[in-house]
Amino acid sequence: MNVAECGLQGIDADSAQEADRGPRVDLVHPVYLDGHATTPLAPEARAAMDPWWHQRAGNPNSPHRHGRFADAAVETARRQVAELIGAMPGEVYFTSGATEANNLALIGSVLAARAQGDTRTQLVVSAIEHKSVLNAAHALERQGITVATAPVTADGVINLERLSQMISKATLLVSVMAANNEIGALQPLAAIAEIVRASGSLLHVDAAQIVGKLPFDASVFDYVSLSSHKMYGPMGIGALYVSGAAAYRPQPILYGGDQEGGLRPGTMATPLVVGFGAAAALATTELHNDTRRTRALAERFEEALRERQVRFTRHGAATARLPGSVSVAFDGIDASELIAAVSDQISISEGSACQSGQITPSHVLRAIGLSDSLLRSTVRIYFGRYNSEDDAVLAAEAIAAAVAKLRLRTGDRLQ
Repeated sequence: MNVAECGLQGIDADSAQEADRGPRVDLVHPVYLDGHATTPLAPEARAAMDPWWHQRAGNPNSPHRHGRFADAAVETARRQVAELIGAMPGEVYFTSGATEANNLALIGSVLAARAQGDTRTQLVVSAIEHKSVLNAAHALERQGITVATAPVTADGVINLERLSQMISKATLLVSVMAANNEIGALQPLAAIAEIVRASGSLLHVDAAQIVGKLPFDASVFDYVSLSSHKMYGPMGIGALYVSGAAAYRPQPILYGGDQEGGLRPGTMATPLVVGFGAAAALATTELHNDTRRTRALAERFEEALRERQVRFTRHGAATARLPGSVSVAFDGIDASELIAAVSDQISISEGSACQSGQITPSHVLRAIGLSDSLLRSTVRIYFGRYNSEDDAVLAAEAIAAAVAKLRLRTGDRLQ
């Protein structure tokens, strides 16, 4: 693999080879601050996964001893994930990630409801949902489902009055995300659940961003989507919680064997499941410390920006946001130019990685009413478990220097 393929353009091959020998803080290894997109794999999860790639390799559905060992490891992981969200192990179904879980929750529940003669035809989603929820919901419109979109406030919180007005006897399911993947806004889930329950509708929560970062009780919802790689587990694995009390158990949207209770076919990726379980077990014990540290790091970053007299606008409420999450705009600065300018020192992004390469602006930032100028100037940052106060200060220093240069260049162009 050449240097360009590694994403290290401008760094010679010797430097790239040196980078492979181990991590160190230099231009090859900028500080990682894009935890909304994915979090670094926890060493404990990596260690737990290691033997299942080779020494203990086995299909958990095979009848021999290797298969039984693998099956036992999968069930241990299922219990670990269930414990983190206050569920029973039998209510946790492994998927390839939160995107598949979201599709299974929405499409599968509609299929199940129709199979049992339910005539309700409306879904309600919020304006800032992940694309896997929005696109799944709109795909159902071709099957006679109507989709209502609940607006949000300038802080990215669902307007409860409007939500209540939208829900009717025709509403089959309401889908909301617990914490937003761009601005970190936290939703008032207890109040939302009360409104939805009063109508008799089903309630799905996309909890990909919140689980493992804040306490979360899945038992009050019908369906909950989880993502391993948003909580320091491996990519390629997630889960759907299906409450034992839910009116409908989703029908499968993929067809094959009877794995995962017939809900999700396909050979289980044992190493990934084990890593997910280990990450969940670690989160169960580290939740308080992680929350306290990451919240403090985000606050220190903003403080360091102010110390350097950088003008910025933070999106979302100061308190009702995911710990460690910062969505911030530097008015008059093009976000993509800022990201490129600081890329040797820190890794940050404009918005959802799922929209990478698209020229359309973030639907989340549109929904909270940002001006075009602020929308184009917004970057998202996440301080996670493995970041330090030095990282927060470095990020502020790098951004302050880049903003000053970019504003000077912008001023020169306007003259």
